[in-house]
Amino acid sequence: MAANAYGIDLGTNHIKIFNNNDNTITIQKNMIAIKDESEFFAYGDSAYEMHEKAPSNIQISYPLSCGVISDLRNVELLVKYLITDLQGGTLKNADFLIAVPYDITDVEKRAFYDLLKEAGIKAHKIYVTQMAIADGVGMGIDVKNAVGVLVVNVGFETTEISVLSLGGIVLSKLIKEGGLKFDDSIRAAVRNEFGLMIGGKTSEEIKKKLKDLEKEGKGALVYGRDIVTGLPVQREIPTKLIADSLEGNFKTIIDNIKFILERTPPELSADIFRNGIYLTGGASQVSHLVERIADGTGLKVNITDEPITSTAFGLGRIIQDPDYSSLAQSAEGMGK
Repeated sequence: MAANAYGIDLGTNHIKIFNNNDNTITIQKNMIAIKDESEFFAYGDSAYEMHEKAPSNIQISYPLSCGVISDLRNVELLVKYLITDLQGGTLKNADFLIAVPYDITDVEKRAFYDLLKEAGIKAHKIYVTQMAIADGVGMGIDVKNAVGVLVVNVGFETTEISVLSLGGIVLSKLIKEGGLKFDDSIRAAVRNEFGLMIGGKTSEEIKKKLKDLEKEGKGALVYGRDIVTGLPVQREIPTKLIADSLEGNFKTIIDNIKFILERTPPELSADIFRNGIYLTGGASQVSHLVERIADGTGLKVNITDEPITSTAFGLGRIIQDPDYSSLAQSAEGMGK
């Protein structure tokens, strides 16, 4: 690829961009704010700050849903502004490598190509690679070997469970379970137990702080609206209630990991038994998930230091390392 190249991990919750010019990874919320139905207002972290607080004439949304593009126009705007900022305000011809989920339709895959081609970012060449492959590379696994590797990426709306070998995907399953469902479970538990309505940002913050709160022996102090009086109130939520509310979500993920394991060829199963499961993705950091997966499968669980950026880091290695260049396929001909 050209020296001026970017690797894009277009997650539902965050967009991560590897910049080959300076080896940095930019992380922004994958959100966009549109004012009066047509005027671009804000994107990324700035749009997230307005989420659940904006007036009715400002629509704030995620332009991706369950790992696929649901609002092509807005995600084109988002990518254009991000790449323009990364290039100092002046767009230059560049190559792009984008990670795509395995278990999506050809039409959904073409949308990723169309996005980069139509976003006005001077895309010279466009390449794609499977997200699970980029995850493996980003976690330091030699995915080109004839060794079975089980990678589980727990994202915002989806969890992708994949068995890799010889630089390809042997089995993969994408399920609609992830950080957003975790947040919904916390909100439902707080409402049922305390009659308190809390927002999505609050439940997400509780989820992130759960491990630290458990260590400190403290409850989560939250603010919300009492469903009886309609008035704003403050409550301290026990960490046990939060942890218990997530057990159903964890079980869904574990059941689907078992589903993949039951269908994995014996020789690859032997490799996975020896090496364990490789866990990544932003929502993989939730307290107790690692222990539950280990208990539920009987396998060791390997975690990465940077689960949010493992895919983007893998894209960077594929861009830079000739040994991994074959893992990127040209997307020409994928468009409409």
